[in-house]
Amino acid sequence: MGTFSASPADVERKWYIVDAEGLVLGRMASVIAMRLRGKHKTIYTPHIDCGDNIIVINAEKVHLTGNKRADKTYYWHTGHPGGIKSRTAGAILEGAHPERVVQKAVERMISRNKLGRQQMTKLHVYAGAEHPHEAQQPEALDIGAMNTKNKRSA
Repeated sequence: MGTFSASPADVERKWYIVDAEGLVLGRMASVIAMRLRGKHKTIYTPHIDCGDNIIVINAEKVHLTGNKRADKTYYWHTGHPGGIKSRTAGAILEGAHPERVVQKAVERMISRNKLGRQQMTKLHVYAGAEHPHEAQQPEALDIGAMNTKNKRSA
């Protein structure tokens, strides 16, 4: 008997919903990244997208431990000389697109190649409690109950 290698036809994808209110950002992101890659499944194959679809709601209410809200800085470059720009995590969470903090945290835990980009398309992050995926009947994924450190109060 040889090693099992899954094909795309073998993969069965489920939909999960995660309520990010009060969850610690990095711990939540690592669980989501594992689920997007499919590493929690017995049929996991590294070169096949085996992961599930994840919906994250209340991304604006995610919790950052320590002084990360003020100290964690996101950098990007405009492409022009001297064009380095930065913004703190707190400024992004209070801005127009607070869901980008969760997207970046998960994106940086996924491999940076074609497969990783394909896996990231299955992540759906929303700042508020509303989402347009009711028809998929997502199951609740309670990350806060997995470990007491996953959920912190402000």
